[in-house]
Amino acid sequence: MVRADTSFFGAPLRFLYTPHPVVSMPPSVLRGYIEGRDPVTGRPLVEEVLEALTLPYGADESRSLAVVRPAPRRERLLAPDTEENLRRVFMERGWSDGLPFILPTEERVAAMLAGTGQAPDRRVGKSLIVDTQEDLVVTVETVAVAAVMAGAGPEHLPVLLAVASTGQPAIQPSTLPFTSALLVNGPIRKAAGMNSGMGALGPYSPANAVIGRAWTLMSILWGYARPKQTFWTSQGNNYTYNNLCMAENEERSVWEPFHVQKGHRREESVVSLFRGWNLINSTGAASRRSWGDEVRLQMQALPALYSGATLILDPILARHLKEHQGFETPMDVGRWIAENVTMTAGQFWGNDIIDMLVTPLALHGVQPYADWKKLPDDAVIAPYHKPGKINVLVVGGETSPLWKISDLDHTVSVPVDKWMARPSDAARGKRDPGSEESRGAYESSGA
Repeated sequence: MVRADTSFFGAPLRFLYTPHPVVSMPPSVLRGYIEGRDPVTGRPLVEEVLEALTLPYGADESRSLAVVRPAPRRERLLAPDTEENLRRVFMERGWSDGLPFILPTEERVAAMLAGTGQAPDRRVGKSLIVDTQEDLVVTVETVAVAAVMAGAGPEHLPVLLAVASTGQPAIQPSTLPFTSALLVNGPIRKAAGMNSGMGALGPYSPANAVIGRAWTLMSILWGYARPKQTFWTSQGNNYTYNNLCMAENEERSVWEPFHVQKGHRREESVVSLFRGWNLINSTGAASRRSWGDEVRLQMQALPALYSGATLILDPILARHLKEHQGFETPMDVGRWIAENVTMTAGQFWGNDIIDMLVTPLALHGVQPYADWKKLPDDAVIAPYHKPGKINVLVVGGETSPLWKISDLDHTVSVPVDKWMARPSDAARGKRDPGSEESRGAYESSGA
């Protein structure tokens, strides 16, 4: 890894080592690491740090290092073979999520492309893998490949193209177990056969399952699942098998749909993406404690990073909150949480995620974090101080007034309609081999 990193960055880098783990270790242990010895060389670590910062580079270190970037595969089609052998190739090259998949033959991909009016070689978007500095081009065809593998149909392709246009992968290049979520609003919910009612988040809806899975497969084909290159998560996150893919139950909701809250027209089809770590299920209907008391307890267990959170409410609960609790809009829910969910400063700053990502903001004077950092541990703060960062989604089949609360942060909402097929799309499915976008686009996608 040292040799690879040195060559990759094209600079004479000196690497030193501390014992592991670093994350979640108390300050006393971390200080012991620094004051102790390098586990590789056995020398005092502080001495090595001083030498690395002050000693001139030797001749070997100073030589010109060529910057190496991962070379894209140049094969667009694999040679003809049996489906069993070709599936084995996909598995060996890390092109799947470990589950059985449908082989993306030319015929199957062509059939999938009937779901859009865009040419196969049209560039949908770009995705930058920070760890390897790969600037990936994503085309309509590469998205169709992932859709076929996931078992999706042409009716699902417009949603996936909209997701791909954001450049946001379902798999994050981090040691932390990120998860993602996907919410669909508007008429495309029905056209794609999505489930917004009973069991919408479970294995009971083919459309929800394959759309969510295809997002993961897209991310894998882009290159976000190469162990110790672009994928570092110690345990992973089982949510990423289909990424909490759901449609909002607009028909049974007492509030405006989520995409309308974000500035889109009700008649538009929109897909919204979320990113976070945790999901807490309610275990009852708040009969012994109030809903507010339950929410306080659950949200105090989340890191409250940047004040973001997402609540997924059954329509029964949403109706109760409006008709009996006075929450006229989802923003009212956010305001209540901002004012009523509290924790001590010690609990807030004692979270590893907060310490890693928010402490730098506090040290740079960003409010209210700068003031919170000066408080004693037992001082009470309201960490969800931005009501607009509290997302409220209405999903479920009205069999029980349940909910889910998560630290999922809304990242983007994008329209779907531009990717849908229309009767006038006479050129659908045709490739323009001479176009600038088509040349090498598929090969550089990571597939």
